Amino acid sequence: MKTAEDQVVEDDTGFQDDEESFFQDIDLLQKHGINAADIKKLKSVGICTVKGIQMTTRKALCNIKGLSEAKVEKIKEAAGKMLSVGFQTAFEYSAKRKQVFHITTGSQEFDKLLGGGIESMAITEAFGEFRTGKTQLSHTLCVTAQLPGEDGYTGGKVIFIDTENTFRPDRLRDIADRFNLDHDAVLDNVLYARAYTSEHQMELLDFVAAKFHEEGGVFKLLIIDSIMALFRVDFSGRGELAERQQKLAQMLSRLQKISEEYNVAVFVTNQMTADPGAGMTFQADPKKPIGGHILAHASTTRISLRKGRAEMRIAKIFDSPDMPENEATFAISAGGITDAKE
Repeated sequence: MKTAEDQVVEDDTGFQDDEESFFQDIDLLQKHGINAADIKKLKSVGICTVKGIQMTTRKALCNIKGLSEAKVEKIKEAAGKMLSVGFQTAFEYSAKRKQVFHITTGSQEFDKLLGGGIESMAITEAFGEFRTGKTQLSHTLCVTAQLPGEDGYTGGKVIFIDTENTFRPDRLRDIADRFNLDHDAVLDNVLYARAYTSEHQMELLDFVAAKFHEEGGVFKLLIIDSIMALFRVDFSGRGELAERQQKLAQMLSRLQKISEEYNVAVFVTNQMTADPGAGMTFQADPKKPIGGHILAHASTTRISLRKGRAEMRIAKIFDSPDMPENEATFAISAGGITDAKE
């Protein structure tokens, strides 16, 4: 593996100072009387920062082998001393939000639609039918995330979790050519994992959390293509729907926490389904994204993708906390996602 100082991932000390204060290593709990063996148990389930303890319920901590209720209380108390658990003013929070960065999609129109690109500390979901550019967007982001960008963004490494066997390293080489980047360096900065079941997908997130912690501030983007494919296979019929949604909710909660804890962008793609009830209500489009309300509420920004003429695709903001509902046209080229030529 190449180091963070490689040609693609540039290092900026100013940016790094912010990163340092952002992560509080779980080992710091030793100063508050928590022994190293218990800290090791927490790390084994992907809890590597003090904030990670705050984000985990007492019940979940008690389920970790070897941690009693008394120990969990002590750990929670120690973490509470190190973190301010209370409220903060909107002004203080806005200063914290300055750490948020945006990763370009490769198309200026698309970036404008998203307010700068794919946002960190958030889950961005892109859904659409097949051939609407979801996987192409994922591949383009693998490369653009490594480019230095606006507002001091230094570029960084990427983790790609593939559930549909659609990841192609050769595609990254084509996109790297467009940005005049070295093929080997680009491929070295992408960590790839193939998930085979929804449980495996969840287990990979423990590895992701550990990796983000191990190389603090180096990883900038986590991609899951696609988030729901394995849940669709592992849980079938209405009888298993409640269990599926519960497991999905746990996974999305984990993703949200990872994005906030390590200040990374999370980009997920999603599939569509025909809505049998849509014919009754004169809807223009009788298809909807799968995952139901749970996925709809968990995603910070939802983008709907549809096909246009030839290589053109249309992206629409479906749901966003701060961007208006709008559309942008982009194209899929040999070099990935790019602006549509009029």
